[in-house]
Amino acid sequence: MADDTKATEGHNSSSNNTLAPANGNEVSIDSLARQVQESLSLAKRHKFWETQPVGQFKDLGDASLPEGPIEPPTPLSEVKQEPYNLPSPYEWTTCDMDLEEMCNEVYVLLTNNYVEDDENMFRFNYSKEFLRWALRPPGFYRSWHIGVRVKTSKKLVAFITGVPARIRARDTVVTMAEINFLCVHKKLRSKRLAPVMIKEVTRRVHMENIWQAAYTAGVVLPTPISTCQYWHRSLNPKKLIDVGFSRLGARMTMSRTIKLYKLPDQTVTPGFRKMEPHDVPAVTRLLRNYLKQFVVAPDFDENDVEHWLLPKEGVIDSYLVESPETHEITDFCSFYTLPSSILGNQNHSTLKAAYSYYNVSTKTPLIQLMNDALIVAKQKDFDVFNALDVMQNESFLKELKFGPGDGKLHYYLYNYRLKHVLRASELGLVLL
Repeated sequence: MADDTKATEGHNSSSNNTLAPANGNEVSIDSLARQVQESLSLAKRHKFWETQPVGQFKDLGDASLPEGPIEPPTPLSEVKQEPYNLPSPYEWTTCDMDLEEMCNEVYVLLTNNYVEDDENMFRFNYSKEFLRWALRPPGFYRSWHIGVRVKTSKKLVAFITGVPARIRARDTVVTMAEINFLCVHKKLRSKRLAPVMIKEVTRRVHMENIWQAAYTAGVVLPTPISTCQYWHRSLNPKKLIDVGFSRLGARMTMSRTIKLYKLPDQTVTPGFRKMEPHDVPAVTRLLRNYLKQFVVAPDFDENDVEHWLLPKEGVIDSYLVESPETHEITDFCSFYTLPSSILGNQNHSTLKAAYSYYNVSTKTPLIQLMNDALIVAKQKDFDVFNALDVMQNESFLKELKFGPGDGKLHYYLYNYRLKHVLRASELGLVLL
């Protein structure tokens, strides 16, 4: 369900933005869909996805279709009890991320074979700590961490995961699986393993009486609930230009570029500090209240906030504003650490990227709060700060000198229909 190509792209690309009119996503997804359909032969038109309970392109704009599940749940006794058949050289394995050796195998597979940018210059390099954090939230199912091995050598050659999440769509809170990390070894891409893996993770999710899922992809499948854009803020412009992540602007020198992106040495908001364990209840209240305004958003409780947002070195950073007078927690910002391997550069091997996660501003202007987030990210030696144009992010992107990337990220729901395609600003959900 996911091939989540999140942008590892540079800023200044001359990407073709003719598909994204200023008034939101409705037209862009319609025209994207038409272009995709016209460019594919009849036989290839999403043969797999047309058999799945997902929104279909032909139904776009059909107001008579109800919101909610597309298919009702199957009785559990009718869910297929044994795994799907893999091609004969391969076998299923369940990946226990608590085991150092297993975690290492997954790390190596992803590091060498996971998402790359279009020019093959950068590849995501999720750390082992990050993978453990991403895959073991409250109530996780080990059986949803699925690997494929070669029978003879026992080498791990493919991986897909799900984790449980409560996601609210308008007024309905639905238990879903968030599907992620679909990765097939480069040498096996022609073996049609991905559809079998998607069917298998779906079967295992159904075994737990869960019938909906959320996922993202960099490609257009039937049918996005929303399309977002990545924006990039240079923190170390010289390195970003050296490795080809971004380019020197027209009529710009390196020294002028460095000056343009320079940040203050210290944060400016009084009471701005790192989140601590005793802040969990206050941050949960702040976040729950904030996320109410979005059409699709997670339904976080204190256990979720403790897991996803308490700072973890090299994984997740969270800061808040505690009013010096009242000691009330008024604002919150967070970003996770997702480096990319730099492929084929003599001088640099890793691009250290921060990704904006959940941010809430009630008293501190969002621009000021996010500028403080940029300052602490710079202090921690991040090279670039990335953000999607979801939630209220659009209000600070240009002002804080973010530039648009050439990557689009499409959000999908499995077996759940929304009446309308959402604008990115109606989406309150960030998937890792």
